[in-house]
Amino acid sequence: MNIDFAKLQDQYQLYKEEIDDAIHAVLNKSNYIMGEEIKWLESSLQEFTGVKHAISCSSGTDALLLAMMALDIQPGDEVITTPFTFIATAETIAFLGAIPVFVDIDENSYNIDPMRIEEKITSKTKIIMPVSLYGQPAEIDKIQEIAEQYNLKVIIDGAQSFGSTYKGKTDSNLGDISTTSFFPAKPLGCFGDGGAVFTNDDMLAEKMKSLRIHGQSKRYHHKYIGIGGRLDTIQAAVLNVKLKYYQKDLKRRQAVASMYLKVLAGKGIIVPKVNDFSTSAWAQYSIRVHNRDLIQEKLKQKGIPTAVHYPKPLHLQEAFTYLAYKEGDFPVAEKISNEIMSLPMNPYLNSEEITYIKEVLFEAL
Repeated sequence: MNIDFAKLQDQYQLYKEEIDDAIHAVLNKSNYIMGEEIKWLESSLQEFTGVKHAISCSSGTDALLLAMMALDIQPGDEVITTPFTFIATAETIAFLGAIPVFVDIDENSYNIDPMRIEEKITSKTKIIMPVSLYGQPAEIDKIQEIAEQYNLKVIIDGAQSFGSTYKGKTDSNLGDISTTSFFPAKPLGCFGDGGAVFTNDDMLAEKMKSLRIHGQSKRYHHKYIGIGGRLDTIQAAVLNVKLKYYQKDLKRRQAVASMYLKVLAGKGIIVPKVNDFSTSAWAQYSIRVHNRDLIQEKLKQKGIPTAVHYPKPLHLQEAFTYLAYKEGDFPVAEKISNEIMSLPMNPYLNSEEITYIKEVLFEAL
């Protein structure tokens, strides 16, 4: 049996007629930049999340940039975040000349540990940026409490978690600004790069709308230094179709995660844990094992693809050597990075495939 990690083609075939029609509608109108499909998508995203403002943009990376630019982050400012995430989280901080300040993670959720944040706050700290890793929100109440105490802003890096919830609120409706990614392999993915920012603040929303089109207040009148951060209309058309079925896909992802838990729990494998007050969008189903490389190779030989999210924490990446962190600074993140392994996760995995994955995995252990 050969397992498809993300089954992107399966999803396309499921909604093919509607997606093709939506794309061709854009082609026939040739409204490739900021076409009406953008407005339709943003309106639907607002309805889905309950957030006042949903602003589409060109990627999850640019969403983080827009959020920090809207909050006027300057060179030398400090942004507290996690070292156990995709590089874009800290890369965008550094890109703006600000300083990523890392805090170790919680061993159960793999998200930033709120109990370790306060000790890293200085007079230069401006933002706390938790990541909703693998699809599960961080413990935002504790983070928000710290932020309010020190007059800091909170940006949620929700690139992996669109549609997740925290105490009944969507992940996009947390913090001062929340962001997400529509990269194809994300839970809600388009057919290229895409992303969005979310806020309930009118002034921040207007500023981010301007920043994504080179800081324009009106055509060729530039209020801010901005970026070319628009989502293209074809991607919006794809997302308009897929968003209609997204709740169904989220339920399927939860069903797949539940099947994994049922067959893997208690077998010497550390399975992912979701807090009682949260739901996960299950961007990944990441287990922890010893002898990971050997196990991955055995699974690969049996047609089961795996991935490692992420094999090296950011504080040990060459790009961040200037921050002068060293091995041992964040022991939990380092431990998890040596054990974590993602199994195939998508809404279309069936029980037969999961049983096969389980059997091969148990043989490999």
